[in-house]
Amino acid sequence: MAFPPQFLEELRTRLALSDVVSKRLRLIRAGREFKAPCPFHNEKSPSFYVNDQKGFFHCFGCGAHGDVIGFVMRHDNLAFPEAVEHLAGEAGLPVPRPTEEDRHHYERRKTLHDLVEQAARWFEQQLHAPAGRAGLDYLQRRGLDTDSMARFRLGYATGDSGALRQHLLKLKFDEEDMVSAGLLKRPEDGRTPYSFFRNRVMFPVTDRRGQVVAFGGRILEGDGPKYVNTPDTPLFHKGTLLYGLSRARQAAADGKPVIVAEGYMDVIALVRAGFEGAVAPLGTALTETQVQELWKLIPASEKVPFLCFDGDNAGRRAAWRAVERILPHLAPGQSARVMFMPEGEDPDSLIRAQGAKAMTALLEQAIPLSEAVWRMESEGKPTDTPESKAAVKAALESRVGTIADRDVQAFYRTEMRRRVDEAFAPPARERFSRGPWQPGRRPGEPPRRHVAGTPGRLTAKPAGEGRGRVSRLASVRERILLATIINHPPLFSELGEPLGLLPLGDPDLEKLRWAVIECLSDDRNRDSGLDAAALCRHLSSAGHETMVSALLGESTYVHAGFARPEASTEDARKGWWPTWQHLLHRRLLDDLREAKAALTRDNSEANLARVVALQQELVASAQGMTDGEDSDDV
Repeated sequence: MAFPPQFLEELRTRLALSDVVSKRLRLIRAGREFKAPCPFHNEKSPSFYVNDQKGFFHCFGCGAHGDVIGFVMRHDNLAFPEAVEHLAGEAGLPVPRPTEEDRHHYERRKTLHDLVEQAARWFEQQLHAPAGRAGLDYLQRRGLDTDSMARFRLGYATGDSGALRQHLLKLKFDEEDMVSAGLLKRPEDGRTPYSFFRNRVMFPVTDRRGQVVAFGGRILEGDGPKYVNTPDTPLFHKGTLLYGLSRARQAAADGKPVIVAEGYMDVIALVRAGFEGAVAPLGTALTETQVQELWKLIPASEKVPFLCFDGDNAGRRAAWRAVERILPHLAPGQSARVMFMPEGEDPDSLIRAQGAKAMTALLEQAIPLSEAVWRMESEGKPTDTPESKAAVKAALESRVGTIADRDVQAFYRTEMRRRVDEAFAPPARERFSRGPWQPGRRPGEPPRRHVAGTPGRLTAKPAGEGRGRVSRLASVRERILLATIINHPPLFSELGEPLGLLPLGDPDLEKLRWAVIECLSDDRNRDSGLDAAALCRHLSSAGHETMVSALLGESTYVHAGFARPEASTEDARKGWWPTWQHLLHRRLLDDLREAKAALTRDNSEANLARVVALQQELVASAQGMTDGEDSDDV
């Protein structure tokens, strides 16, 4: 039964998700959310969260995700109509009965679904009939056996332009429906419609539920494009679906990677090799709607789809077009990684030649989207003049400016500026005189003094390098910075950006720093008001339990009482900034020594500019140092 969209929306609005879930599970309040052990997989600690404000549930363990209707369907094992009627009873809403127009629309779609399904079966039969010998030979040459052809429901459209029409007429289907479903094409002169697909190997395309709605066809002989797809129909819009989507949904729920390949045979090869999350766009570049569909497949924030492209110039151009489409829609936990095939290879040929391990190795080498943006605007561009360097910087700024989410855009902007600094060694940055960069400044309070801005190129010295006292002091300050943030998570909104810009010398602390940043940058955690205890549990479950235990102890607090959990937020803020300031100053001193050594080796203009820039940064950072500190030893 089809329900009016406005009725379903009213149903979702009328019922608080937590009320419905709490009748089936014992919920525990967690900030603005509720949590419980997930009912859909076995677990000891709660990872199942319910958010009334956003109207969805999500399990960070198994990936289960949905709204109130989806929860009741899954928990109570009900079909969609049954779940809706059950919830309507709880909400006191009368269930609307379908109008004549609704019935007609439903019956029309059902007829077209049945029609396309029968066409798929006919194509499958033809592949193994004498008329389909060419198609069968082609697929066997591509390494497919009979079981694989059956698994993917591959078929063959013969060269007879009237055979499919005659078959479907015998099954009592209407000719006009065949045209509407994209199976037949009507000549402009009004003659009898003829088959849209002829002399082609057929790849059925299914919707999200696995129902066949369209076809892709590869030509084997005769004139015409190599691949054609069903034109847009009442069942199918090629810019919204992906080949292999229904199978990939289950694979993503099982924690398998989602890989976007370029063609049908690539998807088939990947699935056969165990990469069941493989999908492909349908004859077009990846669309914005398809990108959103990919993110729906992978609700867990730590997962991203892999965009797979050929390693040649055409593949890189396709990759950059995909990046352009994705950037405006980035959000916390909503990104992608880009991978390139070896020259002359595609997933199908690589797997046949080298096996699944070769594909796994490429997945591990996939680059983050930020790296793709950098390559997109810098590779092959002249950078031998100040003007050309400025052009690359402007292109990056413009590209990052297309990101709608303000937090993600800010982090991307910081990342791109860091890369520009490392590549081009520009003059010192202007100082910040606003926002979170001023210690102790409250929102709306006028600026009191300047604090050094983002350093041009900071490096973290591993523990043990340099003079003993310097290393020990730096290590203590690094622990103090992290302990303060962990014990006072609300400060992250103010201190997160400077924390993210100052690398730590201890490798374990550096890993913990990024784990803290990733957790507290997540919208869900910010919205739920994540407290220190919850943050510690998250970090421990992510493998940092030993480091967190060592960090949050007297060995740290003895140097900085403001880092203790019982300290006030204001005291923590006031203590954190000078600690960060001195650590920044130390990093700049280290970089200046390296820059001077580089200038001694190569008296170039770029090395001189680097030294001058760092000297200016040091002067600026010293303005925030407390009196009595020896800036060269701290």
